[in-house]
Amino acid sequence: MIIGDHRQIVIPDLGAIRSSSARLRGLRLIHTHLDGERLTGDDLTDLALLRLDMVSAIEVGENGLPGMMHSAHLIPENPGGDYWLLMEPAYVSETDLNFLAFIQALDEQFARRQGVRKVDSTERAILIRVEIDPLFDSEGSIAELKELARSTGVAVFDSIIQHRHQYDPRYLMGKGKLSDIVIRALQIGANLLIFDHELSPAQVRSIADFTELKVIDRSQLILDIFARRAHSREGKIQVELAQLQYLLPRLATKNTAMSRLTGGIGGTGPGETKLEINRRRVRERIGRLERELKSIQKGRSQRRRLRQKKALPVISIIGYTNTGKSTLLNTLTRSSVLTENLLFATLDPKSSRLRFPREREAIITDTVGFIRNLPRELAAAFRATLEELDEADLLLHVIDVSNPGFEEQILAVERILEDLDLNRKKCIRVFNKVDIFPDSGVLDNLCRRFDAIPISALNPETLHPLLERLESSLYRCRQDHNALPGSNPDITKH
Repeated sequence: MIIGDHRQIVIPDLGAIRSSSARLRGLRLIHTHLDGERLTGDDLTDLALLRLDMVSAIEVGENGLPGMMHSAHLIPENPGGDYWLLMEPAYVSETDLNFLAFIQALDEQFARRQGVRKVDSTERAILIRVEIDPLFDSEGSIAELKELARSTGVAVFDSIIQHRHQYDPRYLMGKGKLSDIVIRALQIGANLLIFDHELSPAQVRSIADFTELKVIDRSQLILDIFARRAHSREGKIQVELAQLQYLLPRLATKNTAMSRLTGGIGGTGPGETKLEINRRRVRERIGRLERELKSIQKGRSQRRRLRQKKALPVISIIGYTNTGKSTLLNTLTRSSVLTENLLFATLDPKSSRLRFPREREAIITDTVGFIRNLPRELAAAFRATLEELDEADLLLHVIDVSNPGFEEQILAVERILEDLDLNRKKCIRVFNKVDIFPDSGVLDNLCRRFDAIPISALNPETLHPLLERLESSLYRCRQDHNALPGSNPDITKH
């Protein structure tokens, strides 16, 4: 029982009460209204945010006796998109509702509606983007976020885009919209909110406290993917370094919400055990990883010098993630690099020997895929890997021309090359996946416009023009540089 005043009642923290994003809380709120009013917006907000079984307001007459009782309860997902049902007012003395049976039946309705989405994943997400730029491709960005989530095994139940004039500094979006998302999560059984933004530690904490749901941002989602994909020692060091750098500023704001969040998808990454250590130990670990990374980079530099002595030119495959770079490497060199229809399916660089039709050879390397708005921590950790592109004689930019947003992907890749001061490198553009491109006439125009070679990495017969272009380009590069590493006297005789 809570005693309030004529203005409000204050509901205490309900953290110890049964709580699940997919269930009602097991509490009902019955309170009085002194002015004879019906349920207010605050009443319905409490019903939603606290996931109460029911909220009821009893009118109080001038003589102090109870009047009409106004009640409402949440309802499962429905075609009308309604969140709650307002019940017919009734006098308390006339109410004969078997409340326990009613709530059990309501819980079963929620369970049945949630069971329509049969998924194996324990992580069931709602994707959220708050957009203040009306010209930005919000739908494309959410689609990419959905692919990122799929790459971690997350089941995406819904996606929401809210357009605003400016971001809310605390919640990023409006509290009203966030309240709707809480009810939506209950209706469909979602337990995770993924924001298509980089959230500050304070925003993550505020949103998690408000919604009582697990909250992660785009950066942490990408970090989780990298943590799953890294297999080499260097890759694991780079990912852990990026994770710790991401975690460091969040240690100071640890609370119960952050303890749920920092483990990321399925607990991948530093997780709660890392939150227990203090900032000094994290910095020590970061310093140790940076020293190990420098040692590995020194070994890579030595291997690079040996490769140069063998007089073989180097081709580096670059491109947006999931454009078919590894598939192309496999087809060109008959390798067996892992290929999946997932973002960042291959993280560790792979090198193979490529033989041209004229019996010339080159080293061709598959690098980590690029993506727009790559987390700063990952960009810094993988900078050394990407800087190896500087040693390449030729860059091969693979583009998924079947993707409607391929032009934005080209710009994102070229922006990263410019940041690495690699835009001066000779680069050949390749339009991949032409086998699923709908219009050959449009494709021809695009190839002329972007000076790109059309191929299907799955079909070796389409690769002959590419091989000829690669061989002639390498030959010209070597002539321009007056015999680059890998030149030999026989080449100049052709």
